[in-house]
Amino acid sequence: MELEVRHLRVVCAIAETGSLTRAAAALRMAQPGLTAQLQRVERVLGGPLFTRDRRGAVPTALGNLVLSRARAVLPALDDLKLAATLSSGESLAVLRIGTVNAGFAGALISRLRTTFPEADFTTRAQSCATPLIELVAEGRLEVAVVGDCPGYEIAPRPGVTLLPVHTEPIFALLPADHPLTENSEVDLQDLAAIEWTLPPDDDDRVWEYYTEVFGQAGVEPRIAHQVEGVLVFDLIRSLRVASLCQATCVPPDGVVVRPISRTPLWYRHVLAWNTHGPLAAHADTLAELAHDSYEETATRSPTYGEWRRAQLR
Repeated sequence: MELEVRHLRVVCAIAETGSLTRAAAALRMAQPGLTAQLQRVERVLGGPLFTRDRRGAVPTALGNLVLSRARAVLPALDDLKLAATLSSGESLAVLRIGTVNAGFAGALISRLRTTFPEADFTTRAQSCATPLIELVAEGRLEVAVVGDCPGYEIAPRPGVTLLPVHTEPIFALLPADHPLTENSEVDLQDLAAIEWTLPPDDDDRVWEYYTEVFGQAGVEPRIAHQVEGVLVFDLIRSLRVASLCQATCVPPDGVVVRPISRTPLWYRHVLAWNTHGPLAAHADTLAELAHDSYEETATRSPTYGEWRRAQLR
């Protein structure tokens, strides 16, 4: 048996997911079939590529060697395939999309699917921008929705085009029946009097930005919880804590959004794609799709709409 591209994808999927079961699901394969492929690859290469323990599937020394080669080869092959597709005038074959917790990402993905109807779409989420930028640079994602904050912008990366989409204020999230919601805006000083929940600290320096702004305002929030996703809303309702959100956020029942007085916190949405990848030729289209997707999302938030109108008065 000779090694094929599909075998390298199996090895990479196992390493990325840490599990044969999850790798099979990611590749849309039956697990017995994936296991059989891995065993054949190991026989060809002369040794096991993974060991299994409580952490899952862990690469061996040989496995790490194979992974380093596969991760170098696969993006180049994907780029070659897509470049050939573009040059032949055919539609894109695949669009791998990455995103942080960006409110307009869903609308953008929908528009991308309409624009490139023949493409096979995959989507992966990360809590911060750094790993997504790396994947774009390596050619393992075609495009990513990321973001940053003033003074802590994403560093330029060779081979990655960064397009600012929109800079929006960061608002506060509160229990719907909290006394602070009686006002149309809230002060950071008032928010500091109650407990907070924020996303876990990561390597995007967002916490550094928050700390800097809080310090300038003379505020020291009591950050008792570090969670993300729907658990944020659950804690706001059950523990009556405060949090922060993008202005485009539309909260569930029991949670309300309030602008923060004097708008001390900001977040910039950024679109990233590989400068030499298949979407580089569609830069203008990407910019238009991202802008329209953001505006569509913004209209869903009554609080943000009122805030934007107030800025024009």
